[in-house]
Amino acid sequence: MTNGSGEYIIAFSTAESVRRRSDADVNEVRELANEAISPLFQAVAEATEEAIYNTLLQAEDLSGHRDSVKALPIDEVKRLLDSP
Repeated sequence: MTNGSGEYIIAFSTAESVRRRSDADVNEVRELANEAISPLFQAVAEATEEAIYNTLLQAEDLSGHRDSVKALPIDEVKRLLDSP
């Protein structure tokens, strides 16, 4: 993902500096220059990838009222990733 790649990326911010205020008639927001957006895309992609890995590899077995689900077997995943 880079600026001008044609991919669509949606990002959200919780920063107080960009929040809409109900008591203001006009809100001013600073923007990144178009050329400076690629590092932001890269950071979002890496953070998303890390969150997915954490979710998959830190899960525990789960039992509910209808069924049970086993966590991903980490040793098996490691073995598959290490094999040629």
